[in-house]
Amino acid sequence: MSGKPSKAKQQSSSIAQNRKARHEFTIEDTFEAGLVLEGWEVKAARAGKVQLSDAYVQFKNGEGFLFGALINPLPSASTHVNPEPGRYRKLLMHRVELDRMMGAIERKGMTAVALAIYWKNGRIKAQIGLARGTKQHDKRAAEKDRDWGREKGRILKGGR
Repeated sequence: MSGKPSKAKQQSSSIAQNRKARHEFTIEDTFEAGLVLEGWEVKAARAGKVQLSDAYVQFKNGEGFLFGALINPLPSASTHVNPEPGRYRKLLMHRVELDRMMGAIERKGMTAVALAIYWKNGRIKAQIGLARGTKQHDKRAAEKDRDWGREKGRILKGGR
């Protein structure tokens, strides 16, 4: 009863989302992973300077890395730090989750795509999706269903 709004209500937990991924792929399973970031990257994420449009996950030596995520440095970044916006970042996941993802990618021909980056308990987390590529005719069918849903809503509402 202090009268102050809590921090959870003040700021949105979402930093960036990859909306293109849901259109290009069919997401079959999702995982949560921590990210190993440098200080300037955390500051840039707080300012919303993150882009995930081409972000994907690759595995090397049994570890997962996020490629293609762009974190643009702030203009006030320190001069003794050499920021590299497109560098790859290590994912922090449990071994069981990593093995499950690697198995699905190798055996089933799936892809691991970054869906979102968000705050959780003061830490930056990434939502990773196991995805299968969507065919062109599936995209058309989904668009047709969306259009029909809108049209149906208009008809039921009484406006036309």
